[in-house]
Amino acid sequence: MRLRTIGFTLAVCLVAAATAFAADPNMGTWKLNDAKSTIAAGNGKNDTVVYEAVSDNVKVSIDGTAADGKAIHTEWTGKFDGKEYAVTGDPTSDMRSYTRVNANTLDFASQQAGKPTLSGQIVVSDDGKTRTVTTHAKDEKGMKVTNTGVYDKQ
Repeated sequence: MRLRTIGFTLAVCLVAAATAFAADPNMGTWKLNDAKSTIAAGNGKNDTVVYEAVSDNVKVSIDGTAADGKAIHTEWTGKFDGKEYAVTGDPTSDMRSYTRVNANTLDFASQQAGKPTLSGQIVVSDDGKTRTVTTHAKDEKGMKVTNTGVYDKQ
């Protein structure tokens, strides 16, 4: 009887977690719409971004082009809880955090060796078909740079 109760409880928890991720409008594959985006010259860009559930975490995989024109692939796995989690493959950051503002909005921040490198906000449209990412960073001269990437859901 006890084993059956534990099994039932585990099944309910897994269904609840799957439902929560399925309802998250960020989940899925997003492709950059260059025509609608405003990316400053000399900045890299994220061409494809994939959000997927991994256990009770979210994995964000990004394929794009670095500022020097080389292909990059970065990965981040964590929660949208404002805590920092490790980033791999990103030459400009080693840690990133996401904070859920509301159902369609995330704030994020990246840092390298404990120093902030990038911050921004992600907003998914009410229909779930478009995602707008606004980033704020400083260029190599210390000047503030703002980019806006618009992504279409695939």
